[in-house]
Amino acid sequence: MAAQGALEQASTNHIEIPVYGNVADQPRQQSQRPEDEEDEAFDYSQRTQWLRAAVLGANDGLVSVASLMMGVGAVKQDVKAMLLAGFAGLVAGACSMAIGEFVSVYTQYDIEVSQMKRDEMRTNGAATENAQEAKKKKLLLPNPAQAAMASAIAFSIGAVVPLLGAAFISEHKVRLAVVVVLASVALVVFGGVGARLGRTSMMKSCARVLVGGWMAMAITFGLTKLIGSSGLEM
Repeated sequence: MAAQGALEQASTNHIEIPVYGNVADQPRQQSQRPEDEEDEAFDYSQRTQWLRAAVLGANDGLVSVASLMMGVGAVKQDVKAMLLAGFAGLVAGACSMAIGEFVSVYTQYDIEVSQMKRDEMRTNGAATENAQEAKKKKLLLPNPAQAAMASAIAFSIGAVVPLLGAAFISEHKVRLAVVVVLASVALVVFGGVGARLGRTSMMKSCARVLVGGWMAMAITFGLTKLIGSSGLEM
């Protein structure tokens, strides 16, 4: 009887310890911070439309205006000629980007609307409520005005960088070097900002826009210098 009572007491005080064969089988600890959980829950593809327009506009404004100024600087040492060319490029480029984005995104919107109408005709209006709601949400993604505004503003911000850099430098060679340095720094910043907002690789993004900008400035400078040295009056 004493032995049986001891066994019953031992079974009552028995504690089971779970054994996991693999670390991956163990329950995950709730060590994530609230902001990390929000990052995982947020759909960053929602930023694609305006982020693409903004990053493209900023890079295009910076690279095109800096390359334009480098091309003029290859054959003209006058700071006024570089600034006028850069300012003309800023205004023309911002308008072109805005109009191009508006037309492009509006075309996308028209295509989505036409496709939705064709789907309704094919199903004779028998689409479920969830399907109709999904189509309406899809139509809200293309925003022509938002894309055009973001692109124009971003283009202007990017184009101002080389303009400000060249405005206060009188020495020709120093002015060209300053334009290249400022454009390079701004390209890295824009690439990093775009990667940060889209949660993509920052190193790849920065390297991509930097190398592309260098190529554009070098090609524009070299070709303009070649044409200028061929005897063409400018």
